[in-house]
Amino acid sequence: MRTIIQRVISSQVEVDGEVVGEIGRGLNLLVGIAPTDTEVEIQWSARKCLELRLFPGEEATWEKSVQEIGGELLVISQFTLYGDCRKGRRPSFSGSASPEDAEVLARPELVA
Repeated sequence: MRTIIQRVISSQVEVDGEVVGEIGRGLNLLVGIAPTDTEVEIQWSARKCLELRLFPGEEATWEKSVQEIGGELLVISQFTLYGDCRKGRRPSFSGSASPEDAEVLARPELVA
């Protein structure tokens, strides 16, 4: 599993001009799932993202977690994080899970 974490004031995802997800202050997460990932990796990554101290507090720049500030998460599936461009001119995405397998692991109850 690969996750890119971006601290945001606000974020949204549009598909064909329609907003399909949006948040206020919080974390924008681009998540790529590999064929070998399991529920254990999903839960570990979710906990880690929720507990990382990425927001300023009164005493330090990196003092509070997204939970502590009452922030939101926008999780975006991003299979391209497993793109391999070492050979040829077309990237290979064989290192990413199939859409069907990734969808099974991306159930909200796994990270609740």
